[in-house]
Amino acid sequence: MDIGAYIIGDEILSGKRQDKHLGKLIELLGARGLRLSWARYLGDERDRLVEHLRHSLASGDLVFSCGGIGATPDDHTRQAVAQALGVPLELHPQAARLIAERTAEMAREGRGSSDMSTPENQLRLRMGEFPKGAHIIPNPFNKIPGFRIGHHHFLPGFPVMAWPMIEQILDQHYAHLFARGQQGEQSFIVYDLPESAATPVMESIESRWPSIRSFSLPSVSGEGGRLIELGVKGPVGLVPAAFAALQEGIEALLAEHGARMGAAQALRTF
Repeated sequence: MDIGAYIIGDEILSGKRQDKHLGKLIELLGARGLRLSWARYLGDERDRLVEHLRHSLASGDLVFSCGGIGATPDDHTRQAVAQALGVPLELHPQAARLIAERTAEMAREGRGSSDMSTPENQLRLRMGEFPKGAHIIPNPFNKIPGFRIGHHHFLPGFPVMAWPMIEQILDQHYAHLFARGQQGEQSFIVYDLPESAATPVMESIESRWPSIRSFSLPSVSGEGGRLIELGVKGPVGLVPAAFAALQEGIEALLAEHGARMGAAQALRTF
């Protein structure tokens, strides 16, 4: 099962707000031995949302979507999901109850009325209108729930709400996917070696160990020198042998290119 993410909102694409969800999602997944396969940044444009959602909803991927589930005219995620599935929006009974509870709490604090028939509270109830067949995702911050359809999970854009909800979803519904300590990664730095020279060695590693992935992360040092972090990642039991083969292959190239190798990093498991 691939894992994907939608980060939704015009404010992200315009730069008015900086996205914090992607890095946190990668962190939460990594702590459970999982990794993100893809991510999309999308504005509040319903037709584009529908186009992407139709594809991912049919894919079987596990998807986390942050943003656009409010009730103002610039929020389109709930409607786009319903349109992509070809189902109507319906007020979810449990969501309506939770919204009413939150509204009553606010009224006791002197913020508005607990009468759910007022125009303001009727607008609040729209946040509980989800595509037919959806299940709610509890929101521990203020009770206003998100929703899930299959393996797609739709969350608020506020990190203080979305992040605990993501953790809850992972731990309650996807613990069987966790692979803590089963994956490993190891790398080293090489200086002044062209990536093109390293590529055949990397390809040979993946040919010998199909479940291993090699990687190359080039950088430029402050003094203008070139450096590359080269490494392998995959099943932890295979990483040491693949890493040793990568080192051996790169060492054979050093003299030819006037390059040198830095210290190796210790094996990291996740």
